[in-house]
Amino acid sequence: MTTVNANAAANAAAATAGTASKGAGSMDQKDFLRLMTAQLTTQDPFNPVDNTQMVAQMAQFSQVAGIAEMNASLKSLVEGMGGGRISDAASWIGRSVLAESDVAMPLKDGSFAGEAVIPEDADTVSIAYVNAQGAILHEETRGATKAGTIQFNWNGKNAEGDAVPGPVKLVVTARKGADQLPTPTATWATVTGIQSPANGGSTKLLTSVGSLDPADALRLA
Repeated sequence: MTTVNANAAANAAAATAGTASKGAGSMDQKDFLRLMTAQLTTQDPFNPVDNTQMVAQMAQFSQVAGIAEMNASLKSLVEGMGGGRISDAASWIGRSVLAESDVAMPLKDGSFAGEAVIPEDADTVSIAYVNAQGAILHEETRGATKAGTIQFNWNGKNAEGDAVPGPVKLVVTARKGADQLPTPTATWATVTGIQSPANGGSTKLLTSVGSLDPADALRLA
């Protein structure tokens, strides 16, 4: 005759009900351990569960759990490369990328380059290259400028002909009458490498002015 402890039976029923409420295919490790504990406490002490059967059940669960973890890892990898596959991003190394910024580093030829958006026709536009101490290294002034995107470039050499190491801050000032217009600025930077975080996250481009999401690149040269 099989004897079952009343409390153990209740625990087993509760464990089964808790697992069933999650729906088929949603059993996790806690549910498995709860059911295994209930099975052990309600088995017939004179006819216990066969060890081989128990090991087979645990092995099967371990396999399923491993597949679930692998799927999660693959999903994280795909999401982490959402901004651009590593193989694609790697082809950007050594090239120049244009991104929104008011800070510039010298390009391969030592020059500083970028562009600015003039929202409406301006009477004057000035472009200043400023160092970390606030000193103006180079400045150019343009007259009346139509609304749109303007490009600028400086060879990166000071009055003595020496190359400026950078970084430099770009200050673009557009005026219409007494009003100063907003001027979003973008600069060119050299891509020096790529970074793909091991714990997830998107692939980043490492540039001379910091890390950059490939999706934020306006142009590539």
